[in-house]
Amino acid sequence: MSGMLSGRMTIRTPVSARVVHVAAVCLMLLSGACAEQAPPADPAPLRLFSSNGVRAAIEAIQPAIEKAAGVRLAPTFSTAAALKRQIDAGEAFDVAILTPALMDDLVTQGKVVADSRTDLARVGVGVGAREGAPRSDVTTPAGLKQTLMDAKVVAYTAEGQSRATVDKALAQLGMTEAVAAKAMLTGPGEGPGAVAAGKADLVMTLISEILVPGVQLLGPFPAEMQNYIVFTGARGAGARDTEAANAVLRFLTGPEAAAAMKAHALEPIVK
Repeated sequence: MSGMLSGRMTIRTPVSARVVHVAAVCLMLLSGACAEQAPPADPAPLRLFSSNGVRAAIEAIQPAIEKAAGVRLAPTFSTAAALKRQIDAGEAFDVAILTPALMDDLVTQGKVVADSRTDLARVGVGVGAREGAPRSDVTTPAGLKQTLMDAKVVAYTAEGQSRATVDKALAQLGMTEAVAAKAMLTGPGEGPGAVAAGKADLVMTLISEILVPGVQLLGPFPAEMQNYIVFTGARGAGARDTEAANAVLRFLTGPEAAAAMKAHALEPIVK
């Protein structure tokens, strides 16, 4: 009997063990399927260092630039001088839009590719006031002087492309000390915001920076006091994707970019 029983005996795997085994197999199959269907990693964005003078125009066409270049942009906006210091300190970038003198130095240092540089646009310096405030004429020396005399607080950048032109105009008007006594020196691109918020009566800066909500452009500086700031683009020598960087620069010299520049008070430089 014991022999017969032993012949018929079947070793059964516990139910709990079978369940664990099946679950493990399913997980392996699912993980394999997920791995096959996972989308490709998103490429690193292209780093653009750009002067505030062209910020509004760049932001307006950023989606179009990204489509043309086939890569996302990661823009950093500030004064050209501040961005130059970042580059000098070794910060990585792919494309830069700065002023010609600063770009010349970067070419000398070998930090941008000389034959990639191209002038994009230029802009003059003007005066802005809070939206709805009485308008005054600033396009003549006498008109600008009276407007500055009437203001209680005048904002302009502590450092930026417009500062040299502002200082020169004040000296020509004999108002350097008078305006300094009521000046609000602001950080990069902050002057128009101070006027919009009611913290300053006037702002003197690049015209392309004045055109923001809450601020009206009174006009450009008088012709004899005007100075035009040129913005130049170039590819960084260490650009991670030279083809994409070149595509960005090509787009910025094209008709869509030119229209955006004009819409934001910049004058495109036609080749």
